[in-house]
Amino acid sequence: MFLSVFDVFKIGVGPSSSHTMGPMVAAGAFLERLRQEGTRPAKLRASLHGSLAFTGKGHASDRAVILGLAGFLPHDYDHQAAEQALADIATRRTITVKGLPTMAFDPEADLRFDYDQVLVGHANGMKFIALDEHGAELSREIYYSIGGGFVVTAAELERIDDEMEAAIAVVPFPFRNAEEMLEMAASSGQSIAEMKLANELTCCNSPSDFETKLGQIWSVMKNCMHRGLDEDGSLPGGLNVKRRAHDIHRQLCEEIGQNDPAPHIINDWISVYAMAVNEENAAGGQVVTAPTNGAAGVIPATLMYYLEHVPHASEDDITTFLLTAAAIGGLIKTNASISGAEVGCQGEVGSASAMAAAGLCAVLGGTPMQVENAAEIALEHHLGMTCDPVGGLVQVPCIERNGLGAIKAVSAASLSMRGDGTHFVSLDSCVETMRQTGIDMSEKYKETSQGGLAVNAVAC
Repeated sequence: MFLSVFDVFKIGVGPSSSHTMGPMVAAGAFLERLRQEGTRPAKLRASLHGSLAFTGKGHASDRAVILGLAGFLPHDYDHQAAEQALADIATRRTITVKGLPTMAFDPEADLRFDYDQVLVGHANGMKFIALDEHGAELSREIYYSIGGGFVVTAAELERIDDEMEAAIAVVPFPFRNAEEMLEMAASSGQSIAEMKLANELTCCNSPSDFETKLGQIWSVMKNCMHRGLDEDGSLPGGLNVKRRAHDIHRQLCEEIGQNDPAPHIINDWISVYAMAVNEENAAGGQVVTAPTNGAAGVIPATLMYYLEHVPHASEDDITTFLLTAAAIGGLIKTNASISGAEVGCQGEVGSASAMAAAGLCAVLGGTPMQVENAAEIALEHHLGMTCDPVGGLVQVPCIERNGLGAIKAVSAASLSMRGDGTHFVSLDSCVETMRQTGIDMSEKYKETSQGGLAVNAVAC
């Protein structure tokens, strides 16, 4: 199927693509619905359900909803303006946005965390209601944040498979799974990145626009990493987790040039790149979903490892890396999930590691079969990984987990390059296993913070 690279990699704001970006986008979509309907509401209400209710505070879902209703969107988020808007709404208990009348909204009373009702479409459900001055309902909509910042209405969720089938008909390489991808690569003689680029240029972009937009994606990733390496102190949220990337990076820089460094030190470099990104994400900074915020550090860390530590690496390879990674991410999202609330962290860091492994293998000169093998190795060894954020915050174990996901990606790419691409378990089988494992996984371990480290870390 066709998911654009810019669907997989989206510029947004931390700490969570599904719990922060998604609710902000959904609230904005509800405003646009009201404008299109010509509705003139006097009051707004909203409720968060399922995983959004249980970990909404830690993921800033409430802030995101309020800011979305105030007209803010993730891609051009202005932190200073957002803080002022939140303060104004809390004081005045009204919201004023373009194209609609001033609407009553009390954050304490009109935004509810509903722990009892799980909406049927997805674990990340939201409900928005517009009322007139007498309290009569004018409009309502249910939205689902389905991972990676993607948001759909209840009706759109029912049509999503049909719409994807329609989209696939217009691209030259309409692979729905890894098997079809490899068959098309073999018959066309093109790499995965070349096929992905052909699809992109057919659907959405001129070559110059594509390069500009993809360059912006890498620029935001890289800038996020550098901010994380520069910043010190503790992360917000109440756990008092100390930022570690800055100090580790300083130590690593001081060790450059020393005689006989231990070979395993390269793992520290890979980890610190990823941790820097995810510390910035946890602090609410600008980040790129890759494919989610919670897993945003794996891909830029692996790419930075390649650029900074692999001999003869070239920035010309960035496009190949990101296109290949996006192709794998699209397959995983289509055939399983990238949402921690659906399948646990195997769908977030596991998917990111598979994407990064594929991208690295491609720029190292791997064949399409070796690229598919690299993705499978990385994903296979994340199967069953739960999503159990302590305190509902994207900090523990999420930040370190990105570092280890990047290390696994590098190892998977290296292993795949040692073979000819033939292997026992296919990527498609691994993706289907992840989907089934997610179905069987207890809700306690799917981003609700009701099990695992989320309940045992404090006791320990």
